[in-house]
Amino acid sequence: MRGGLRTRQGEEEEESAFVSMTDMTVSFLFIVILLLAYFASKYNDQNMVPRADYDVVVQQRDEANREVMRLQTLVNQYETTIEELHRSVDAKQKEIDELQREIAQLRQELEKLRKVDPLETYLALSAIERRRILETLQRQLKIDFPDLQVVISEENDALRFQGDGLFASGSPSLRPDRRTIVETLATRLAQILPCYTLGNRSSWKVDCNPANAVIEALQIEGHTDSTGEFTPNLTLSTERANNTFFTIIGKSPELVEFFNFRQQPVLSVAGYGEMRPVKDNSTKEGRDTNRRVDLRIIMYTPSKSEEIERIRDALSSGLLPGEAK
Repeated sequence: MRGGLRTRQGEEEEESAFVSMTDMTVSFLFIVILLLAYFASKYNDQNMVPRADYDVVVQQRDEANREVMRLQTLVNQYETTIEELHRSVDAKQKEIDELQREIAQLRQELEKLRKVDPLETYLALSAIERRRILETLQRQLKIDFPDLQVVISEENDALRFQGDGLFASGSPSLRPDRRTIVETLATRLAQILPCYTLGNRSSWKVDCNPANAVIEALQIEGHTDSTGEFTPNLTLSTERANNTFFTIIGKSPELVEFFNFRQQPVLSVAGYGEMRPVKDNSTKEGRDTNRRVDLRIIMYTPSKSEEIERIRDALSSGLLPGEAK
């Protein structure tokens, strides 16, 4: 009896506890519902974004992100270009620095050139005058004798006549039909020398000799090729030079009266045989060139600048150094 009573009492206690838990759960849910109802009452429909607007904003955001990425790519490219330009600028700056150094050197050299040595200037102008004399003679002879083989030497100091053009092969005598060439040369020399020499026949003018150049020697040179023996060749070349000289002074005897600054006649003769070839004697062309007569002009070379004024005075007066005015 007592056992049944205890069982019944236990069941009633369990049922009472279950009811209490249920009530609490229901109460909690009720409170949650009240809170949801409160928040729902506070919610404003105006804060809602329409789907279409949302999609537009998302699209604009994506486009902006893509534009940012594009711009970032451009920035990277520009940064690379800027780095390359910096390197190029550095290289150009080095070139500029080098050019500035060269300019500085050129300015130094220019300053040196401005301080021209009168002696060097005189010698340079004398060389120019010699070239002008040779070109004048060559031009005049070419006009008179178009088929004449006469050239100016590579050193610009002599007129070069083909040997076989004036002399028969192996002969020391001028060919009769070529004597006129030498006589014409004598006439041309008589016209030119007065402006470049001293003595009674001197006739210097600024327009014909602005450099105040003086001829030291007007040398008639005979040359042969290497064919044959040395001594006969030397003799032949000397005889040809002598015969040319005699023909010249026979036509214009006054040529021996033109003097240099050393009071010596400028006209002179020399025979060199085969000793001064200008081409290779192993070829026919070379031998033909080496058989020649040269009219070489040697200009007076003062040893110091102080002589230049004396040369000018001597040319303007026509007197030899030491002669009384």
